Amino acid sequence: MVEKFIELGHTVLGCGRTRDAIDNLRKRFRPPNDFAAVDVAQESQVEPWAARLLSSNGAPDLLINNAAIINQNAPLWQVPADEFDRLIDVNVKGVANVIRHFLPAMVARKSGVVVNFTSGWGRTVAADVAPYCASKWAVEGLTLALAEELPRPMAAVPLDPGVIDTDMLRSCFGGTASRYPSPAKWVEKAAPFILAFNSRDNGKPHTIRS
Repeated sequence: MVEKFIELGHTVLGCGRTRDAIDNLRKRFRPPNDFAAVDVAQESQVEPWAARLLSSNGAPDLLINNAAIINQNAPLWQVPADEFDRLIDVNVKGVANVIRHFLPAMVARKSGVVVNFTSGWGRTVAADVAPYCASKWAVEGLTLALAEELPRPMAAVPLDPGVIDTDMLRSCFGGTASRYPSPAKWVEKAAPFILAFNSRDNGKPHTIRS
């Protein structure tokens, strides 16, 4: 998404947990684009990061929450407590942390769109990924409730990105993940789809179809 949004003329300010990946983005995409190593599960990291970006760039036009991890395939009762906790911290609390520190500036300006990535497993379920399903159902509900709270003409959109051949999918599907679109192919459709969201999409669940 970073590469495609920049190609389309947008400035991207983003974060990720992996420092090496962030360093690579910094080398490829120079200012005014900005990338930082931030664990969104840690509010103590999100708060200063958000404050710095808001001070230098102002409120974002588009806020995307797509950070997520998945549990190792297992029945719910076999998922260790620390693995469950970490998943909820990233997938649910991480979304809330980012919203908490960026949204006030957007609300003050009364403009902008929040897109929270959910999943097909945020609207249906599957065996062996109960923690992930729970987290994505939570994000779906959180986003729909947020949509009720926003002033017009803002929007909050729960987005199922569809099935994409990623490392996360391979952890669940193994080699059959290759049947699905690569991220590079997916983004050709996804980027313009996301950029087209506006106030009419507030509170409307969307899905990117392969």
